[in-house]
Amino acid sequence: MLYEAERQQIVDACLAMVEKGLVVGTAGNVSIRVGDHVVISPSAVPYEEMTAEDVAVVDMGGTQIEGKYKPSSECPLHLSVYANTEAGAITHNHAPASTALGLVVEGEIPLSHYYSALFGGSIRVAPYSTFGTEQLAKDVTAALQGRSGALMSNHGAITVGPNLDKALDMLPYLEYVCEIQLRALATGLPIKTLSDDEMAQARAGMSGYTKKSAADSK
Repeated sequence: MLYEAERQQIVDACLAMVEKGLVVGTAGNVSIRVGDHVVISPSAVPYEEMTAEDVAVVDMGGTQIEGKYKPSSECPLHLSVYANTEAGAITHNHAPASTALGLVVEGEIPLSHYYSALFGGSIRVAPYSTFGTEQLAKDVTAALQGRSGALMSNHGAITVGPNLDKALDMLPYLEYVCEIQLRALATGLPIKTLSDDEMAQARAGMSGYTKKSAADSK
């Protein structure tokens, strides 16, 4: 079986998202780029029943090479991100806080917490387009330029990384940033934000942490 190890990683990551409460049903998808191929979770297969053999393998043009089932409906999104960024893996989820915040925030999440620095700066919110469309792929790819995470309006969230462990590790941080922003908004009080200089200091302070995390998760 082609890319057996990577396909098992996809299964394990999908189960991890279920355990963390980051997906509902078969919502969400995960992929890994391997050279000119992409290993991606299948469409509409319950995560608890998924096997490595079920996971799809496609080329960069979207042609399926292996897998019992067709790839995720968001395959165009994954291919677009890989074609236009240095991402090695992608996770997409419909976690409650990040999905909810994508309903009320336009453009980007205000810099209310220094964890935004983990994602390269302000976390952008891509405009809504129907799932699986080229327009959605284009808009989310743009939101991810220079970033390792983004929200998708009225939809969910996405993280990328040099490998699947790193992309998956970023999900709880993204959900945390969204959760505290929602709680702050609920107070109705002005929300304090960080300046560009303060964010630059945060990025510098966490640069060793993020490099270490990426190295450790390879």
